[in-house]
Formats: sequence, C-alpha cells, structure tokens
Amino acid sequence: MYTELLADQLDFHWTHQLRPRFEGLTDDEYFWEPVPDCWNVHPGANGTTVDFAYPPPRPEPFTTIAWRLAHVIVGVLAMRSHSHFGGPPADYETWQYAADAAGALRQLDDAYARWIAGVRALTEADLTKPCGPTEGPYGAEPMAVLVLHINREMIHHGAEIACIRDLYIHSKEN
Repeated sequence: MYTELLADQLDFHWTHQLRPRFEGLTDDEYFWEPVPDCWNVHPGANGTTVDFAYPPPRPEPFTTIAWRLAHVIVGVLAMRSHSHFGGPPADYETWQYAADAAGALRQLDDAYARWIAGVRALTEADLTKPCGPTEGPYGAEPMAVLVLHINREMIHHGAEIACIRDLYIHSKEN
C-alpha cells in the first residue's frame, strides 16, 4: 500500500504536470543563460561537460535548464537507480551529458522510467530498510525517506525548469 502511494505521488506529478511541461523544449531554451556567469552544459569536440564544483562557490551560480536537467538525470535519478535498483553506473564526472534538449529529454525519460519501476518493485519491508552508505545523510534512514526525498527533488527542480521556461518565453516577447 505505501509503495503504491509513494510511487503514485511522483508518477501523477510526472504524468500530468512535469513531463508535459517539458514538451517542445528547444535547444535555445535548454542552453539559455538569463544572467551572467550561469552554470551550464557545454557540448564540445571531446564530449559534453557540465559546470560543477564541490563545494560550490558562494553565492552559488544560477543554473540553466540544461544544468538542472543534468542534475535531475544524474544526481537525482540515475545515481540512485544504480545504487538501489541495478541501473547502470552514473556519476557527475563520467556521465555522457546530452548535447541538446531532445537528448536530455530522452535521458530524463529513461532515468525516470528506471527509477519509478524500481520504486514500484519495492516491498513494504524494503521501505523500512536503511538506504545504505551510498546515500550519505540518508544512509541510516529507511528507503521510504529517500523515495520521499526524490519526489521532492523532482517536484522542486521541475518547477524551477518550468519557471525558467516561462522567463525565456516572456523575455523573448519584449
């Protein structure tokens, strides 16, 4: 019962709000830098890279849609799917970042499908087990806490991306 509730919360948002909001994303929107010194994704002859530093500078740079999608794809979904559901290895340093909006949306769809399938396969007992050492501050927390965290991350970052899309559209109208 709880597995279904946790999965349905995110899946409803994904199906009815988040993913439809990304339809028609253009490369111009994907890479748009609304302020100077944004962190972005950079296609190049030797592959596509992403701006990243740990710890991040203060204040943290504003991030583009491309950067935010990369974060959701890699850090929110793919790394967790690898750790918990047997997904392929994923990390910020070796990820093959999408060089365009269409590629990023394909990566997002794949990462989301893998994550939600993994969540739906969890048993009630799985939800009570500790997440483990790959989850840092969530390591000792039950898996249900991680699933709720990922739901929040998806909703939060999805709203940010939608807002940047709105700013892009309205900035181009003037």
